[in-house]
Amino acid sequence: MKKIILLLFIAAIAGGCSLNPYHVSKVNVENSKKLRVGMTKSEVLAIMGEPEKNETFNRPDIWFYYFNTNWIDGFVTEDECFPVVFKDGKVAGWGNAYYTRSRVENRKKIPTVGDIKKK
Repeated sequence: MKKIILLLFIAAIAGGCSLNPYHVSKVNVENSKKLRVGMTKSEVLAIMGEPEKNETFNRPDIWFYYFNTNWIDGFVTEDECFPVVFKDGKVAGWGNAYYTRSRVENRKKIPTVGDIKKK
């Protein structure tokens, strides 16, 4: 009986690791070190996995990956993620500095949810 309880305890801990925000952020940071400019979306998916799909700030050519907890509210916010920016289906760059710089250089505002609602 003790062995069964011990095995269930170990399985619960191991299974919970993937849901732990610290674990997810650590894995995403490590995997982001493998990203390279020019990679396709499928190559990024193979390395990083699915982006934060349920969040409103994702766009087809800008994917966000969780990396840091700023708010303990159960939501993933844009400031808790790093962006991977695609141009013509390939990685153009990643990280908040690149994202901000590309927005300024393009002098074109990337639409937000608020902009979409106004239309």
